[in-house]
Amino acid sequence: MRNLRTSLLVLGIFSLLLGIIYPLAITGIAGLVWPHQVNGSVVRVNGKAVGSLLIGQQFSSPLYFHGRPSECGYDAARSAGLNLGPSNPQLLAQVRARIDSIRTENGLPGDAPVPADLVLASGSGLDPDISPASALLQVGRVARTRNLEPALVRSLVLRTTDQPFLGIFGQPRVNVLKLNLALDSLSGPMNEERRTNNDER
Repeated sequence: MRNLRTSLLVLGIFSLLLGIIYPLAITGIAGLVWPHQVNGSVVRVNGKAVGSLLIGQQFSSPLYFHGRPSECGYDAARSAGLNLGPSNPQLLAQVRARIDSIRTENGLPGDAPVPADLVLASGSGLDPDISPASALLQVGRVARTRNLEPALVRSLVLRTTDQPFLGIFGQPRVNVLKLNLALDSLSGPMNEERRTNNDER
């Protein structure tokens, strides 16, 4: 019985220490040091949440840069990929349709290469980033629809490109939400169509 009481006492102490006190302490410290990240990296414009830097969202208006396709509709509650093999006819047809669509909407030649991340969904369906090549491919369309100089939009893409961590870990990437918000700040309000598209993006 003495061993049982000792075991239960140790279990209770460590459950309290590691199951309650430690998580609350770490959460509290993280909230003080990194409040933005702890709260989901939510971005607010004029006090209204417009998205998270960690979760991709649908941008369909030609006024905005578009992100990666999503097989779950960018719904974090049902994150998922397509899980089809590279030779699957359904996947090949889907990729061909996306390539044609991207070439058409961006005014590209029929043989223009299209980066893979614009036609293939990520495993989670929530990837918020695209490659710099994918962003630069869309510069012409965005500049044209917003009546901006392509060089200005291109420089914005380059300025918002995140480099690999410590210069060696990962790949250069562009956060689509951050880029589009910077684009809005650059060009300012345009017209009623712009506001409607912004609500539907």
